[in-house]
Amino acid sequence: MEILINSGWVILGLVLLYYGAEWLVKGSGELALRMGISPLIVGLTVVAFGTSAPELLVSVSANMKDPPQGDIALGNVVGSNICNLALVLGIAALMRPFSIHKQVLQREMPILLIATGVFVVMLLDGHVARWEGALLALGVVLYTVSSIWRGKKGEDVDIDIDLSEEEIAALKSGGKILLLKDLALIAVGLAALVFGANRLVAGGSNIALELGVPAAVIALTLVAFGTSLPEVATVVVAALKGEGDLVVGNAVGSCIFNLLAVVGITASIAPLAAGSLEMTDLAVMTGVTVLLFPFMLTRRALSRLEGGILLGGYLVYVVLLFFR
Repeated sequence: MEILINSGWVILGLVLLYYGAEWLVKGSGELALRMGISPLIVGLTVVAFGTSAPELLVSVSANMKDPPQGDIALGNVVGSNICNLALVLGIAALMRPFSIHKQVLQREMPILLIATGVFVVMLLDGHVARWEGALLALGVVLYTVSSIWRGKKGEDVDIDIDLSEEEIAALKSGGKILLLKDLALIAVGLAALVFGANRLVAGGSNIALELGVPAAVIALTLVAFGTSLPEVATVVVAALKGEGDLVVGNAVGSCIFNLLAVVGITASIAPLAAGSLEMTDLAVMTGVTVLLFPFMLTRRALSRLEGGILLGGYLVYVVLLFFR
């Protein structure tokens, strides 16, 4: 009976993830057009930060336990970033190869590389102190304000949504009521994503425990994957709609948010201890981030071959986790 109930939660979680992603992509895309901001900027801020809410909730909750579970909080961030860059972008590229906006190469990827490097250096002594967390949190505030300012200023604005000129004109001419409608759609979509991910992870974890799968393996795989499910769902829907900027913006923006905001806010509340987190996982996260750069530089696009390499690498990593 318990397995049936948990299976029901898993199914409900999947349904909420799908529709939540649909509403989020639709609302954010129309909001971008209505405000004259590129979908890339919206993907890097509203969508990326919103779909990273599960990572924040899981990490803060884990670190607030008695005793604090800093290794779970940090492992969630590291695992989610690996999932975002390898699994999410890998699936998206296999579904439909997409071009890479020049801003991602010139600004976002360098920021992600720097944030990754700073994060790894902070963990060399085995913990992230409160002042280090505050520094990371300040970084995400500056990044967000800068991204929105650049978008409103008109830098790198390249509307890439599959609508007719008449539909675009109608969206841009909408009033405050339609703007509120877009924001409401985004909010409902985010709520569905967060609750859906929660139910899916909870149901899946309980099923795994009932079948005798070790709790450590569940934490290293299912939790990190589960908190990345909003990104997976959002990117799949965006890829099907041909919104390449939203795909890349969401994945890269979520990784930046995880390193700066999730770690920053969590460590600001209480210092984070690495605990059982292995350097191997940090090396994999750093390696995937570095590898992605030349992939993106090649014809400024991600091909199906490169997507296959990313996805294959992620699957190998997950399999190896079971043999630790």
